[in-house]
Amino acid sequence: MINQLMRPRAALAILALVAAASACSKSEAPTAAKAAPSTAAAAPAAADAEATIRKALAERLPQLPAIEEVSATPVPGLYEVRLAGAEIVYADAQGNFLLQGQLFDTQNRRNLTEDRINKLTALDFNQLPQKDAFKLVRGDGKRQMAVFVDPNCGYCKRFERDMEKIDNVTIYLYLYPILGPDSVQKSRNIWCAKDQAKTWSNWMVRNQTIPPAECDAAAVARNVELGRKHKITGTPTLLFTDGTRVPGALPLEEVEKLLVAATSPRKP
Repeated sequence: MINQLMRPRAALAILALVAAASACSKSEAPTAAKAAPSTAAAAPAAADAEATIRKALAERLPQLPAIEEVSATPVPGLYEVRLAGAEIVYADAQGNFLLQGQLFDTQNRRNLTEDRINKLTALDFNQLPQKDAFKLVRGDGKRQMAVFVDPNCGYCKRFERDMEKIDNVTIYLYLYPILGPDSVQKSRNIWCAKDQAKTWSNWMVRNQTIPPAECDAAAVARNVELGRKHKITGTPTLLFTDGTRVPGALPLEEVEKLLVAATSPRKP
């Protein structure tokens, strides 16, 4: 939806506005008579900008998703607008221009937009709904990780074959059928199987047909809702107990390193 709202001229205009604001702040810095405002004075201005942006965008772009938060960015005159669903866009203080894209801090070499979205969509391992997953236990099972998987995902199959070589781990598998209707049906059959872990491994590792099964498979739908909420866009997506989240299949040695790091005591 946002892509349909954006226009090249608007994007260029906001870039010009930001550049001008930055240039003004630099040129005025040496002038004692125009010292930077105090924090106390800046706060009302930020609050005014938030109200102005909310009002302008609501009136001019009624089809825009609900605005959940407006906050200042490190760029003078540019504000982050967080929409429903953790989508980030940027606006000027008057809400005259809207910019969709990535904001980079070149000095510190950081993608500020990505950092913000990662924070907003972070998944706490301890808060995962384990009732909506089934688990594979190998060895003593002391180490833990979770994986969002689609039964039709080729990378998931390759990853599953590799993971059979990892010991002393409990893997919580969240069926996340995002590759089409057949993925949904296969996920339901796996979830409803008498032995979910065996049925999963037989299909993913040994290419054995998944027997049809019926039960309450609402957990599969909840997994899809959870994944979308937290911006999980591909499978497999790996989650570790220390909060590390990795999209895509990893080599075994990398998985081992992440499992060790997740279970190691943190330095003060």
